[in-house]
Amino acid sequence: MNIKMHSRWHELEAQEVLSVLNSSRHGLTAAEAARRLAEFGPNELVEKRKVSPWMIFLEQFKNFLIIILLFALVLSAVMGEVADAIVIFIIVLFAAILGFVQEYRAEKAMAALKRMASPTASVLRDGNEVEIASRELVPGDVVLLYTGDYAPADSRVLEAVNLKMSEASLTGESTPVDKVTEPLPNSVSIGDRRNMVYMGTSVAYGRGTAVVAATGMATEFGKIATMLQAVETEKTPLQVNLDRIGKWIAVAALSLTFVLAAVGVLQGHTILEMLIWGVSLAVAAVPEALPAVVTISLAIGVQRMVKRHALVRKLPAVETLGSTTVICSDKTGTLTQDQMTVRRIYVDGKMIDVGGVGYEPKGKFSSGGQDYEPLKDAHLEMLLRAGNLCNDAHLVAEDSRWRIKGDPTEGALVVAAAKAGIEHEDERSRYPRLSEIPFSSESKMMTTVHKIGDSQVAYSKGAAEIIIERSHRLFQNGSESDLSGAEREKILGTTQDMASQGLRVLGLAYKPVLQAGDVIDQSLVFVGLVGMIDPPREEVKDAIRRCNEAGIKSVMITGDHKLTAVAIARELGLLKDGLAFTGAELDELSDKQFEDVVERTEVYARVSPAHKLRVVEALGRKGHVVAMTGDGVNDAPALKKADIGIAMGITGTDVSKEAADMVLTDDNFASIVAAVEEGRGLYDNIKKYLMFLLSANLGEILLMGGAILFGGFFGLGGALPLIAIQILWVNLATDGLPAIALAADPAAPDIMRRRPRSRNETIFTRPVIALMLTAGVWIAGVTMGVFVWAMKAGKEIEETQGMVFMTLIVFQLFAAFGFRSDRLSLFRIGLFNAKWLIAAVLVSFAMTLPLLYISFLQEVFHTYPLTASDWAIVFGTSITVLPVLEISKLIIRRVGRSPAVAEVTG
Repeated sequence: MNIKMHSRWHELEAQEVLSVLNSSRHGLTAAEAARRLAEFGPNELVEKRKVSPWMIFLEQFKNFLIIILLFALVLSAVMGEVADAIVIFIIVLFAAILGFVQEYRAEKAMAALKRMASPTASVLRDGNEVEIASRELVPGDVVLLYTGDYAPADSRVLEAVNLKMSEASLTGESTPVDKVTEPLPNSVSIGDRRNMVYMGTSVAYGRGTAVVAATGMATEFGKIATMLQAVETEKTPLQVNLDRIGKWIAVAALSLTFVLAAVGVLQGHTILEMLIWGVSLAVAAVPEALPAVVTISLAIGVQRMVKRHALVRKLPAVETLGSTTVICSDKTGTLTQDQMTVRRIYVDGKMIDVGGVGYEPKGKFSSGGQDYEPLKDAHLEMLLRAGNLCNDAHLVAEDSRWRIKGDPTEGALVVAAAKAGIEHEDERSRYPRLSEIPFSSESKMMTTVHKIGDSQVAYSKGAAEIIIERSHRLFQNGSESDLSGAEREKILGTTQDMASQGLRVLGLAYKPVLQAGDVIDQSLVFVGLVGMIDPPREEVKDAIRRCNEAGIKSVMITGDHKLTAVAIARELGLLKDGLAFTGAELDELSDKQFEDVVERTEVYARVSPAHKLRVVEALGRKGHVVAMTGDGVNDAPALKKADIGIAMGITGTDVSKEAADMVLTDDNFASIVAAVEEGRGLYDNIKKYLMFLLSANLGEILLMGGAILFGGFFGLGGALPLIAIQILWVNLATDGLPAIALAADPAAPDIMRRRPRSRNETIFTRPVIALMLTAGVWIAGVTMGVFVWAMKAGKEIEETQGMVFMTLIVFQLFAAFGFRSDRLSLFRIGLFNAKWLIAAVLVSFAMTLPLLYISFLQEVFHTYPLTASDWAIVFGTSITVLPVLEISKLIIRRVGRSPAVAEVTG
């Protein structure tokens, strides 16, 4: 018989669910389970067909610039330039291996998701409890759930005995969820389906039974896996820009080189000579070190970020973070401590504030702005004692950190008592528990009876309205009195006020037990209210402010309740004039309606994984570069879809870490701001390298082209300013160490006062192009002047080429300092803070000196020992590039700033 599958099991009565699934409370027979296993397949997550590692590796060679480099490698080898061919080969291989490692690691997300599934399950088969592999579960199986178990499949609860499920990894809910057996309305979200348990969540307390409704890819967990696999990984802005730059440079350089070589042949040079010369010029013109320098830049950025508690898994993400316009952050554990904390206590008609955050038992009590001694107030002491004794949680210190064993809500009460000086273990030993009525989702309260001296006292805690309803008397003004209707209404009003502040409110009461058989959870004496919340991290408020200064919008996306989310958002300064939506409200909006409000929305509450993905996609369609932070399984699809996914290193699941581009090792939102700074600095450094490299290449091409095309006007007789090997050495000396040093340059002082770059903005902004053209033309023009002067002065061709050779190298080494910014003066940035660039320039210069003073190298490189006057000409002409670049930057600043460097105002 085919089973009628149902998508809304939470709407049905438990018996109706069993009927639809053709099952019973005694479970399935072994034979029926085997038949259904064949029909529905194993209860496991299915991956798409994997791409083989070899294919991932070969994919790296589709990059256009890599293809051109391979072509240059072959030509260099054929022409006998073996050393250059080896260098190009190493660079190509290094870039390919690095790309392979990044992509191969990204494929591990599904494996991590699988590991979170429960390996075994306790089920009823033929009426007997047996343990089976969870992959053998089928719809209709009845599973037994005990404290500490993982739910092996999506199931409808049949029986719940104080059953609480930890669903943070799926829904983002920070506290365990009470489970019930009654049907629920069809409109409730996943986080509110309290009669369902979901694969991958765990039993925090109690026990229960449930009938399996969905297995494998049909579970909510499986839907996340489907979304995770369906998400397409887009190229980062840096990758798109570099591909475009590589193609443009390669085509332009090869075309121009071909033309110049052809003209050289027409002027009388041999075909072989010009072919070697052309290949050398092409290799110099094509930035073959671009992939390596970009990789080195990213690697340096990664090292810096590790020191600032951010671990990058995918290198291009460092740059992408620098252009982020929106950060979508989960609340629990990311913006907050993930440690329930008592904030306010209402007792004896007054409100008392409790200081401190998290589970550390430190914090002051205050009322009306004045310090308050908790143990000098009998009412407050009674409330704290009730919360501490009617409690199963324990406060422990492990590895210099305080943590709670047990329910977080109960833990908050234990910590509040400890802040007042009530040591929970001593108190419980002094007043031993005699009996109890445990918490249940039906009663919504818990009561314990303790021996206090020669008497017995019952202490109760629970939902505020329940405790108030069961209280007939009030402990106030030092004595007990009847709880009047007016007092009852006042307490209920206070409860609502505290709840509107995002606090979770509990009521506490007590009752003297006069004789055996007394009903201990009725006719209580009301003591007070406790309001608690998962508090914000102290440093996050400042981090959000810095994000605002940097032009980055912060958005909260959480599975928690709207009131709580809004309260936390307002406290952090995240929610000001923006909108707040729940997942249910989001479902009522069409895609067009949502896109109209998405940029004004700052808080999303009670959302599902699909909602998170929808938010990220809507922001993407509006042109935003989106960063998504999260720590749970529910965040994985959005982490992968976002331009940069940021997972939590301490509390994050393996799934979220594998799907993310970056992991925060301290789970601190503030570390994102540091990562933004590093990302922006990295992009700036790659831009510096490109300006430096391309202006130098432009200068070389203009110099060589000008000599070939216009040499006749100067009576140069077809002489070349540089020979092939000199071109290659200039390429090695200037494209190597100085370029790498620029990749490690310190960030500009205004780096965090700029608006994020546009997603579509190219590296080649107007200031960048202007500076490159200015420097390239100046270097070519002045070096050409040195060439013409030397020829006219009667120097031998080898001496002339040696003079031009050194002038060009020194010119480019000076230019490296001028390109440390495309808009700020070198005097503003500072010279001596660029220690790596200074060292690189000195080493490159020192590497070239042997070519001038060692005899056999002089013959090979067409050089000679320069005289003092020659050196004066070399340095006197070369240093002029610095004032030229400074004047160009001054003009650029006065004419107007590029959108890339506009400062944030207001």
